[in-house]
Amino acid sequence: MDAVGTFSPRRWWTGPLDVEGLALQSVGAAVEALNLYGRTPGRFSTTPALTAAAFDSFGHLRISGRKPQGFAPLSGFRRTADGWIRLHANYPHHEQRLLHALGATSAEGVERELRTMHALEAEALIQGSGGIAAAVRTRSEWLASDMGRAAGAGPWIALELADGTTAGLGLQDFVAAAAIGGGNRLPLNGLPLDGLRILDLTRVIAGPVATRLLAALGAGVLRIDPPAFPEIGDQFVDTAFGKRSAEADLGLPENQGQLRQLLAGADMVVTGYRHGALDRFGLNPRELLAAHPGLVVITLDSWGSSGPWSGLRGFDSIVQAASGIANLYGKEDDDGGWRPGALPVQALDHATGYGIAAAAVRLLDGRRQTGSGGAAHLSLARTAEELFSLPRNMESPAELPRPEYRTLDSSYGQLRYVGPPLLAAGQPMDYRSPPPPYGSSPPAWP
Repeated sequence: MDAVGTFSPRRWWTGPLDVEGLALQSVGAAVEALNLYGRTPGRFSTTPALTAAAFDSFGHLRISGRKPQGFAPLSGFRRTADGWIRLHANYPHHEQRLLHALGATSAEGVERELRTMHALEAEALIQGSGGIAAAVRTRSEWLASDMGRAAGAGPWIALELADGTTAGLGLQDFVAAAAIGGGNRLPLNGLPLDGLRILDLTRVIAGPVATRLLAALGAGVLRIDPPAFPEIGDQFVDTAFGKRSAEADLGLPENQGQLRQLLAGADMVVTGYRHGALDRFGLNPRELLAAHPGLVVITLDSWGSSGPWSGLRGFDSIVQAASGIANLYGKEDDDGGWRPGALPVQALDHATGYGIAAAAVRLLDGRRQTGSGGAAHLSLARTAEELFSLPRNMESPAELPRPEYRTLDSSYGQLRYVGPPLLAAGQPMDYRSPPPPYGSSPPAWP
């Protein structure tokens, strides 16, 4: 074992940043929180193989034998007059906003318009129309920007207890107890989160990864999505194991009563929309804690709660472009030119997801001792800073064994998937049920 509590050699993804270290330490954060919660050191652990597989769960997933659909055609890197920009148009409404911003009707039209614009100009235009884009910046350019400085401020996990006390946890704060290896074979007395209710108001990857793990640990998770903006189907299948799924427009007056009933019966609320987007529904963390002092509230966004982009939408790939990761991973293309690159997996999403799970269990442990809940906040941009803070890993790559695939029958057909990145009493964990049919449950606790 090396200084950060991980096995060496462990380099299984190529690239200059220690993505493996981020993965192992973020899962290790959840492991430490669980062992503290259960007062059973060593009951939960992880391994490099389990962690690597879980961070690429979408890539390993097969739905009735087919690969899930990845990025949409309009998503990805595009040249501008002075550099590169990254677009995200996986959701139809984001695609329409992108096309409208550029006055285009096709991918060819988008590329043509972008070639006439500077990257920062195109970024501002698309963002101003509610679209998703970020100019590809160097690391120094990001750090010199107001948003880059804001993203690097504060801890990885910002905690606020019901009494107003604040605290922060960085990735390194979890290193000492990050149990990596076989784990002690302690007897299991049920799952640690059995009987707890979690209202899941998250989308895409980071938040759903967190609540997927919490569901595997025994929590009853109810995910609610807005009917006007349905989740991408394959993405939902990957992250909805063990949950219930409902659709509800929280803006309708008739649904406000249902929301109040859900909050009254919940132990935890996890939100994953842009900063402040759900405040109009009474879902601001401080308002929630004032009304429900025993509640645990976790909020996730892309850019953090301060800085000029705090209210903007974003995704893992967009944060990579803005923060300098895409530039650092750039390489020559087939034409002899240069193009930006990306991390080998959606590591910012997944690491943030396991950070959410760690924060959730930490706050639940505090509630069990004091009777009071608390709030935590994480952002993808802040997770990117944690990745940059890790020492470069210059070791030669070491090949990991092939993942242990599992299969489940579901309403989507037979699923091939990888399980959670946890061992419980030395044995690999699994999800308790397949992903449900999308929107198949009422927005109510069973």
